[in-house]
Amino acid sequence: MANALLERGLDRAAGESGWAAPTRTAPPAPPSTAVGAPMTIGGVGSATATLFALLLVGGAFGWVSVDSTPEGVAAKFPGWLLIALLGALGVAIVTVLRPNLARFTGPVYALLEGAVLGAISKVYENQFDGIVVQAVALTAIVFATMLFLYATRVIKVTERFRRIVVGATIALMVFYGVSLLLSIFGVEAPLIWDAGPLGIVFSLLVVGLAAFNLALDFDLAERGAAAGLPKQFEWFCAFALMVSIVWLYLEILRLLSKLRD
Repeated sequence: MANALLERGLDRAAGESGWAAPTRTAPPAPPSTAVGAPMTIGGVGSATATLFALLLVGGAFGWVSVDSTPEGVAAKFPGWLLIALLGALGVAIVTVLRPNLARFTGPVYALLEGAVLGAISKVYENQFDGIVVQAVALTAIVFATMLFLYATRVIKVTERFRRIVVGATIALMVFYGVSLLLSIFGVEAPLIWDAGPLGIVFSLLVVGLAAFNLALDFDLAERGAAAGLPKQFEWFCAFALMVSIVWLYLEILRLLSKLRD
């Protein structure tokens, strides 16, 4: 979901480095001044693995912080959840605005987001036995499928593709924001929580949009490496990828809960 801002983050990253990221149709311009080793796709993979290891550590903490309940009975969220969620949001905003800090802010975000994710997952697991394993498996399948489609160029990230996905993501963010505001006044958005046909179709569309954001993340890393951005921006690309995967997982979790209902 963060790709709408992360696309700008790549431009900002390029500007801070002294040269611009290339498009697919134009060869990359050589950097005017090289500082240290350039980023690589392999480096992005290593940084992503590190962030996900930290995400799992935070997730384990969040999971054990929620008491178990009989199946079908909702558990209470821990009191610290809102603080961790706001902290993760704040760190994410800082990371997007200052991509060069991603090496430091990325791990902090991973721990905070992991704790939130672990607590949410445990609440869902208490209500629907086995749903977390299903959500993780489906997330891995969607990720592998999107990576294959992108690597084989079945999906090509063109400027038009990027504009459509980013525009749809921003629209969804606005919808979620309005729905959250309305919920404060006791008005629930049926498409988000409704387990009926429209609610399920809505969740399927959101899962698809999250999956297409993965293609933007792959493209983000590829363009950054082609531009010869400094190695530190491997962490920024890893952060972008983690945000999309976490979003995808949560949307799949929500979809499965609707199907269970």
